[in-house]
Amino acid sequence: MSAKAKKVVLAYSGGLDTSVIIPWLKENYGAEVIAFAADIGQGAELDGLEEKAIRTGASKCIIEDLREEFACEFVLPCLRAGAVYERKYLLGTSFARPLIARRQVEIAEAEGADAVSHGCTGKGNDQVRFELAFKALNPRLKIIAPWREWDLKSREDEIDYALARKIPITATKEKIYSEDRNLWHISHEGGILEDPWVEPEESMFVLTVSPDKAPDRPRYVEIEFESGNPVAVDGRRLSPVEVISLLNQVGGAHGVGRADLVENRLVGMKSRGVYETPGGTLLLAAHRELESLTLDKATLHYKDLVAAKYAELVYNGEWFAPLRYAMDAFIDSIQARVTGTVRLKLYKGNIIVAGRKSPNSLYREDLATFAEDAVYNQKDAEGFINLFGLPYKVEALLDTKAVYRERRYRR
Repeated sequence: MSAKAKKVVLAYSGGLDTSVIIPWLKENYGAEVIAFAADIGQGAELDGLEEKAIRTGASKCIIEDLREEFACEFVLPCLRAGAVYERKYLLGTSFARPLIARRQVEIAEAEGADAVSHGCTGKGNDQVRFELAFKALNPRLKIIAPWREWDLKSREDEIDYALARKIPITATKEKIYSEDRNLWHISHEGGILEDPWVEPEESMFVLTVSPDKAPDRPRYVEIEFESGNPVAVDGRRLSPVEVISLLNQVGGAHGVGRADLVENRLVGMKSRGVYETPGGTLLLAAHRELESLTLDKATLHYKDLVAAKYAELVYNGEWFAPLRYAMDAFIDSIQARVTGTVRLKLYKGNIIVAGRKSPNSLYREDLATFAEDAVYNQKDAEGFINLFGLPYKVEALLDTKAVYRERRYRR
């Protein structure tokens, strides 16, 4: 064991890992433990959390409502960036960690703590996300990662450890899923999901109904954006938290937002996760449609490249990297035009675009029409095609000469 710590601020959820970590830190580091829980939309998971932390050995449990901060400073930048990791994952856990870590550092400084701790395993991505944030914000704090130090090898070992010390836990050896929930999504890992051939059990899903059990009649929903940010649903002005919460209900009721993904973790292995992000899936679909209406071709295509890199940075825990700030500046500049409304039709897990409009629309019916118009002279297309196709023509003529020479040589 490395040097002792006097006071540790632990990122606390009340789940199996962090419930075990509180007594483990006291036993192995002789440290006072302050538990910190960020309310970012977990709902009932926070009930009784303070009492549980104190009973488990924490000297104090700090619970703070960070939902608005989470939505405005972390969710919306990723939505505006169009950030999706490996085609499916909307990064719900990835961008929650830097917020928790940032507040954790602030609490450590205010409480005079000399260390911070988390319950992430040595195989996962979250350890990187927490620790890169710690290093970026206060590199003087000692970082304690119990999963990389203790001799507990599995969640089953953790359960035995907890039972031996009469630590209250809800996990059992039969129900061993690892779940992470917040305002944006819920993720499911472990258990039978570790076999990518096995279909998830329907009882596992929390935010979404099965598409085949969704209503037989479609639901239309209109989402309004201003400068890339969602501001209203069906004509009602709402805060970012209210928009996401309402769309989670609407999308989830129609089986929208499930993603089953075998992803490439930062640490080098593949893992299988199942994600439910109903509101986020609706927002991303609507936002993309509005961009198709308001961004010019070159900007839209380049933004898609930026989106992939942005997602990779966030997934890898590089929220506080200079490159992400620089990409935000680009995204902010182009999102100024992304204002308008998109109408979506939801039906049994499907999202069908039913309409889009914007005061900044670049679409012109008089240009796109197949009817006669006085704006576009179709004869101009011939010269354009001749110039655009010139490289192909030159190459073809060169190839023709080469074939002719080869035939003459053979004679």
